[in-house]
Amino acid sequence: MTNILVTGSNGQLGSEIRGISSNYEYNFFFTDRSRLDITNFSEVKNFIDINNINAIINCAAYTAVDKAEEDELNADKINHLAVKYLAELAKEKNIKLVHISTDYVFNGENFKPYVEDDTTNPNGVYGTTKFTGEKAMNNINPLNSIIIRTSWVYSSFGANFVKTMLRLGKDKDSLGVIFDQVGTPTYAKDLAKVILDIIPNINNQQVETYHYSNEGVLSWYDFAKEIMKIAKIECKVNPIESKEYPTPVKRPHYSLLNKSKIKKEFNITIPYWKDSLYECLTVMGEKK
Repeated sequence: MTNILVTGSNGQLGSEIRGISSNYEYNFFFTDRSRLDITNFSEVKNFIDINNINAIINCAAYTAVDKAEEDELNADKINHLAVKYLAELAKEKNIKLVHISTDYVFNGENFKPYVEDDTTNPNGVYGTTKFTGEKAMNNINPLNSIIIRTSWVYSSFGANFVKTMLRLGKDKDSLGVIFDQVGTPTYAKDLAKVILDIIPNINNQQVETYHYSNEGVLSWYDFAKEIMKIAKIECKVNPIESKEYPTPVKRPHYSLLNKSKIKKEFNITIPYWKDSLYECLTVMGEKK
């Protein structure tokens, strides 16, 4: 029996993994910061030893992009040092490690979908600490370990863009949503399925990086329009430019990820973003 440690299990991806866990013949250990402090090397080591962990899915992350600018110490602890500790333990104990990273390791100034070995140049503390975590994992290089970068994650769990649009759409007659940031959303349940499906087939000597999001291309404005359409919310969505909605950290204007590598190496099919959004809103009881 494969014993899998899932960190950050109360987040969107961790919650989706928990939700489908009964479909898999794995023994799961779902943890959050109250049960396991992944920034404490000794605590993680003891947990792994006591529970005979064979694989780790690291869903834990400091994801408050703007807040990270004033909280760099904690962002670095979670996004960098904790990854370093997990990688060291994975190498020492021959444990598979799946680490979740982000499109924010890029600056968003590309003109074609990012491939895994494109030059990284993160904006802000969040992207920088996530990239530093990636570098630490690559330097330690535990066997049978992978990094999956993803983008625009949403779920029926937690706080996310979809839930925000549903809430605001029901309260307002109109909304302004950014149209000059382009990418693809990721339904966390789709990513959860992929991770659990590919774990038995991870077999590599060097840390491998993959990109995953749903298929398609859209702006946040397009995303909001489709949410309102499926949920039949009578709220007019107006396109606005990023400069009309300034934030402490510059968001990537172009976040498209090329998924060819993960599709080819693991023989997977990735759902179209509208189909996944429809499924998520159905699960949430918001499809009208």
